[in-house]
Amino acid sequence: MSARILVVDDEKEIADLLELYLVNEGFTVQKCYTAAAALRYLEGEKPDLAILDIMLPEVNGFEVCRRIRETDFYPIIMLTAKDAQIDKITGLTIGADDYVTKPFLPLELVARVRAQLRRYQRYGAPGKEGAPGKTGESGLLVMKDLRLDTEGHQCFRGDTEIFLTPTEFTILKVLLLNGGKVVSAEELFHAVWADDYYSRGNNTVSVHIRHIREKLKDTAENPKYIKTVWGVGYRADV
Repeated sequence: MSARILVVDDEKEIADLLELYLVNEGFTVQKCYTAAAALRYLEGEKPDLAILDIMLPEVNGFEVCRRIRETDFYPIIMLTAKDAQIDKITGLTIGADDYVTKPFLPLELVARVRAQLRRYQRYGAPGKEGAPGKTGESGLLVMKDLRLDTEGHQCFRGDTEIFLTPTEFTILKVLLLNGGKVVSAEELFHAVWADDYYSRGNNTVSVHIRHIREKLKDTAENPKYIKTVWGVGYRADV
């Protein structure tokens, strides 16, 4: 079955263009021109990936992203004419997985769609249990009082469930699977976003690490779970 892509953009020409390229690549597309239409669609359907324009009338794409993240964990790509850094950080903070600025190359966006679907299939697949760096039959990764259920896509700190976005969950999973080995920001970026493009000015990884720490009540100064190795990267403090 082909992956189902939800495209939400109030510019009909752009939505139609995306539909044309995505359908040509074998995807099934549902178009919505308003947030209200998208939210109605999502009441009864669950796509495999959503492409959300930020500058929608009445309810913007950030709000649609927030509502999706309340219940679902499929990839979200934000699509917008805004290129301010704060907009990118806002999108990533509320649970978006990628951010594409208009004007864009349709084939590049299609490549990003494929990359996100591959990433979710790769790191969302059931695991096998064991010590940090390995999983066992229950799909459980353990670090101190932290448990990561790779099958149920749940994170627990003691008996308290920690609600992570799919990207945050994947970052933590990659760190745990490396069992205390240092993973550079570039390696994390390639593993999590499945994207070849990375620059040292890219703070996408650090923004997500900061939010994971906040949710785990961890700090960079006195880390219990994620340690920063300055100038090198990050490691799970197993």
